[in-house]
Amino acid sequence: MIVPMKKVILLVSRLDQEIALKRLRKMGVVHINIPQNIISEDITHLEEILHQAEKALQLIPTVEEAEKPTKESAPDIIDNILEIEELQTVLNQRLAELNEMEAWYKQWGKISLEDVKNLEKSGLYLMLYSTSRTALQEISEDAWVFEIGGDKHSVLLAFVTDDEKEKLPFKEEHLPTMEWKEIHEEHNETEKKLKTLSEKIYRYTGDVDKIKSYIKTVTKDLTLAKVRDSMAVEGPVILLQGFIPEDKSDVIKKGADKYGWGYVLDDPSEEDNPPTLVKTPKWVGVIKPIFDFMGTVPGYREYDISLWFLIFFSLFFAMLIGDAGYGLLFIVLTALARRKMKKAPPEPFRLMYLLGGATVVWGVISGTWFGSEAFVTIPFFRKFIIPELSSFDLNNPSSFNDNQTFMMSICFLIGAIHLTIAHLINAWKLQKSLNVFGQLGWVMIIWGIFFLARQLVLNKPMPSISLWILIVGFVLALFFSNTEKGIIKGALGSLGNLPLDIISGFSDVVSYLRLFAVGYASIVVSYSFNHMAIGSGINNVLSGLIAAFILFFGHGLNIVLGAMSIIVHGIRLNMLEFSGHLGMEWAGIPYKPFSESES
Repeated sequence: MIVPMKKVILLVSRLDQEIALKRLRKMGVVHINIPQNIISEDITHLEEILHQAEKALQLIPTVEEAEKPTKESAPDIIDNILEIEELQTVLNQRLAELNEMEAWYKQWGKISLEDVKNLEKSGLYLMLYSTSRTALQEISEDAWVFEIGGDKHSVLLAFVTDDEKEKLPFKEEHLPTMEWKEIHEEHNETEKKLKTLSEKIYRYTGDVDKIKSYIKTVTKDLTLAKVRDSMAVEGPVILLQGFIPEDKSDVIKKGADKYGWGYVLDDPSEEDNPPTLVKTPKWVGVIKPIFDFMGTVPGYREYDISLWFLIFFSLFFAMLIGDAGYGLLFIVLTALARRKMKKAPPEPFRLMYLLGGATVVWGVISGTWFGSEAFVTIPFFRKFIIPELSSFDLNNPSSFNDNQTFMMSICFLIGAIHLTIAHLINAWKLQKSLNVFGQLGWVMIIWGIFFLARQLVLNKPMPSISLWILIVGFVLALFFSNTEKGIIKGALGSLGNLPLDIISGFSDVVSYLRLFAVGYASIVVSYSFNHMAIGSGINNVLSGLIAAFILFFGHGLNIVLGAMSIIVHGIRLNMLEFSGHLGMEWAGIPYKPFSESES
């Protein structure tokens, strides 16, 4: 559920501003919406320090065995690293110039610049040109031109003349400013300097935690400065506005009484933008890593769909992967990863156990184990298979089951149920408003669309009542979806958009076919790789190795494609189709209290 918030306004003496903010931070319960345009000399200075510290941290290489921490302070380490990085930048630029000159010599040959100068002293001038072979006919027969390189299309020319102003009508190549030997020596010296600088940075690999701690301190100071500079000044009093979870109101009351602050606690108004704090039961909270991955937060006045997301995402995951063997593999890999990462948060691992388990269940009832039809012939596995869901024909396991129509109908049914839940959630929230009938109308429209989709796509006759369901649903949605300005005005306002919304609803229901299409494709891919690997048998060690490689590559590729389909399809059906029918915009601000632990 989304935790109710209270708007809190604190009144503090201007003289006690700094100490009051530190006490408020120690309480760690008030969320403060800091304006993005807050600018001050102190904030700018701290932001620059933070930027430099983060940059220095990124420059320290990640190693398995770090050096011992130095005795230098974090600011000194950061300054030293940034100074080293500046020197590295200069040296790398010089190295690029040297590489360019070396490349020139490799193309034109190791020409002696001193010899060229001596030639000029004697009255002869050397000029270098590059052009196409077809352009050679433009050269005068009397010109002293020598071919010194090139290929079948282009040519490198050396032109010798006693007239400095005489030129050839081609692109002239200018000589480097350094001799080959000088370039080579400076190149080696520059690389040695860069290596030395890298070693100096490596010395600070043991100071990573020291810099991270410093970054945390600077971040806290920066937040404090932003909060301080965002406070409104009313004579000798400072005003601070924030939001606090309703069940934490006593913390502010007791703190204000203790420190002599004035305060006002009130419900947020429609104009306010409170943060969102979502609290879910522990077993539902396993879905949180998905929301964190997407960076999505429901608005304060929107819905917590964690439960429904978890239920349907698990189903979508199972149907899209569709293989019990893969599900077991996910569970085993998750267990191994958990043993290696004991200090990591438990939610991602619990989620993978759940998703792997759901995939195993779907694979068991559909008879799909690593895309192999052999499991269908084993009595133990066969007794768990639901014939209508079976991937393989139970009477002829070497061929796929002809159940596409049934599976597509199941997908339509899942879509109708999923979207119905969205509108019922809306109806529950609007139960004291006439708009509830508009949401019930949409429920009827969804089921009318369900029957229509089955007829158009699967050639299943529509029940006679389905047309009436659509008509009644249309009428309810038309007259009761927007009753704030009256039923008639609301209907006139909805009339233009409702037909398009129904067409969009039809598209949403049909889009659930992706569950069948992608899941079926995954089975076909794994089945095909199996037959590529062992279809003709394994006769020797070499064929066995080749088969093992094909199986490893094929199933690995199939799992990667499956993972991509989860993001593209499994998450989409929840975040777009379902959330769209809920009217969610996912524009929430996460609840981040002003606290000591803020980073």
